[in-house]
Amino acid sequence: MLAMALGALLFQGRLVLDSQPAGFTVVKDPYGFASLPAARTLPPFDFEFVQSGRALIPIRRGAVPGSHPLWEFILEPGRVRDDTDGFARAELPFALEERNQNCMHQGTLAFRFRADGAVADAHVDIAAETCAYFQFDMQGDVAAHYVPGAVEGAAGAIKAYRREEATRLPQKTFAALQRKYPDIDASAFGSEVAPGDMSLYGLVLDGTNYVGGCRTRDGAYPFCAQMDLPSFSVAKSVFASMMTMRLAHLYWTAPRQRIAPYVPQCAQAGTWGDVTFAETLDMATGNYLSSQFEADENSPDMGAFLQSDTHDGKIGFSCAHYPRQAQPGTTWVYHTADTYTLGTALRAFHAAKAGADRDFVDDLLVQPIWRPLHLHPGLGVVRRTYDATAEPFAGYGLTLTADDVAKLSIFLNDDHGMLGRRAVLDQTMLSAALQQLPGDGGLVAGEADLRYHYGFWAWNAQGTLGCIEPAWIPFMSGYGGIVVALLPNGMTYYYFSDGNSFAWSRAVAEADKMRPFCKR
Repeated sequence: MLAMALGALLFQGRLVLDSQPAGFTVVKDPYGFASLPAARTLPPFDFEFVQSGRALIPIRRGAVPGSHPLWEFILEPGRVRDDTDGFARAELPFALEERNQNCMHQGTLAFRFRADGAVADAHVDIAAETCAYFQFDMQGDVAAHYVPGAVEGAAGAIKAYRREEATRLPQKTFAALQRKYPDIDASAFGSEVAPGDMSLYGLVLDGTNYVGGCRTRDGAYPFCAQMDLPSFSVAKSVFASMMTMRLAHLYWTAPRQRIAPYVPQCAQAGTWGDVTFAETLDMATGNYLSSQFEADENSPDMGAFLQSDTHDGKIGFSCAHYPRQAQPGTTWVYHTADTYTLGTALRAFHAAKAGADRDFVDDLLVQPIWRPLHLHPGLGVVRRTYDATAEPFAGYGLTLTADDVAKLSIFLNDDHGMLGRRAVLDQTMLSAALQQLPGDGGLVAGEADLRYHYGFWAWNAQGTLGCIEPAWIPFMSGYGGIVVALLPNGMTYYYFSDGNSFAWSRAVAEADKMRPFCKR
């Protein structure tokens, strides 16, 4: 009876929100964003959806730029169930992503609809985020209407979502992990981050994604598998690094190319003529103001780069702001702006090889790697400048799900950049980045137990775990409290949070109990 009822009420057409939710409560706002009237409003909502069985699928995936000065929607597939009085009830997960930035606020939209276009009881609820500097609740009823009609691309959207669901890795709870490994303390995972700061956390083990968290200030988030997560600087690993390794696989000279010939603004600055792609990926350009740990990155000067929404603004800062202080390749200084410069150079290098009409994100990442890995389509909609150049940010700005994190981790940590028996990344560069190439571990990154190489961090857990020899763990890291640790035992531990906590030794110790990698 349920299938028949839903079959009679298949949603296909446009959903439009005609009003704004009335409730807005500030949770954290040190910079006064809430004083901006636009911060309290949603962008215009007028999107096409198609229903397949119980799934309600947005036709457009990934961040949707628009006229709103602060927010952009990211829509994910939701679900439909039977209801009363000739209505069906739909619930959709979405995120508000900050325009020109990468903060995300996770929410849901619920409504009832009828075949004749009637909509009732539409309600918006935002009570979670992955954002260290602006946190709020936005809730309330909204007026909405449904415009039934044919939707272009409906069949393709349904097919793509069915494939997305079918290829999602198995997800289990940490209670299931505890049952499988009764001698460990599964509660250690996620425990080093305050619950209120945690979006979600997980352990990837033998093809299963054990996931925890997914809490909001209103309770459990009902779409944990579809929760949109910001990459922040994890993009330096899965975008800039993987793209460089892909080009190195295709053209072995790529990492040795120099920046200046490919970026005119850097050639004009006069400090990039001897800096290579690989040295830029290593955060070792020799151009900086201070070599103190992340002093340049946390300087107010960075506002000029981060707030600019044009390529000219960003590349002008990136090429000219930092003077030459050291020989390239010798001193690590963390600059997101350097990764932007590298992305610009990689795009120009690819254009010289493949043609200026080719999109290098699609050519180098989406088609050869992300699509075969069955990553969710929102990941391919990367943050770009808001001008005709549409330059990808390279060092931040991706949208991830827990399933994406697990699949990327398996690809890098277990399969070593191979798809089946075919390498798609440069094997030498990847080995070095993952601390698997003796004598090529990268540069010291602020303290003796931290390294950075080819867009990946590494932590020596020897002292913490009591190992008798160095135990380097490569990891990806993002602003606010994001860690993806590629453990030497083939597991990956990750979490996405926003309380500026980067602590994960307890989780690593429990993972070592299951499959020891630390020699004692």
